[in-house]
Amino acid sequence: MRVVVDGVTKTFKDKKGREVTALSKIDFAIDRQEFVVLVGPSGCGKSTLLNIVGGLLSPSEGSVYFDGLSSAGSDPRLGIVFQEIALLPWRTVFENVIYGLEEMGISKKEQKEKGQYYIDMVGLTGFEQAFPKQLSGGMKQRAGIARALAIEPDLLLMDEPFSALDAQSRTLMQEELLTIWNRTKLSTLYVTHNIQEAVYLADRVIVLSRHPGKIKEIIRIDLPKTGRDQEEHRIQFDEYVKQIWDLIRHDAQDALKEG
Repeated sequence: MRVVVDGVTKTFKDKKGREVTALSKIDFAIDRQEFVVLVGPSGCGKSTLLNIVGGLLSPSEGSVYFDGLSSAGSDPRLGIVFQEIALLPWRTVFENVIYGLEEMGISKKEQKEKGQYYIDMVGLTGFEQAFPKQLSGGMKQRAGIARALAIEPDLLLMDEPFSALDAQSRTLMQEELLTIWNRTKLSTLYVTHNIQEAVYLADRVIVLSRHPGKIKEIIRIDLPKTGRDQEEHRIQFDEYVKQIWDLIRHDAQDALKEG
């Protein structure tokens, strides 16, 4: 699926009733089979923008188009993975993964086949009957990703899915996500604060400013999709990281001062 974000602006009312512009005139596209990452300092509207693309928020101005149709005139199938995976605690891993399929009215036979297929894909084979309280943070994220993939979405949206994990688990999940993406080739919009993660995963990185969120620059990552962290690509990888950090640095310092 090709997604076009056209002139999106989002305003809110603050606690004093004043109008605050969170996003201003955002324009970009996600091509078919493209992995796009949003980065920027705290308060730049990354999650707000992802929620607008996902239909969880409405833009104050502008539109989002899915394969040429406006969001009002289309019904794209969206898979969403948030930082806090909302697995239903009374359902097993398998039951959580097939939840969306149940809501879609898919047959029991197809639920079983697809549920198992995506559980296997994310490396949770053998944990089908485990409950969320029995899983580590990384395993919960795997279950959440399997649930998002099981409905076979047109677009995958991921909002800082690995930020709560320890460094080792985060690295492993990034590698696992790339393996999964290479199998599914889903159009993906991914939000992160982590610049290294953005460069590791993205086809293109969209850098946002803060107050209000505007696009500062869109950077194409001209590196192989796999093996970017290998020594042969280290210099170019680090150059991309520095380029993005230089774009964000002053806004990030301002965000830190404001607390």
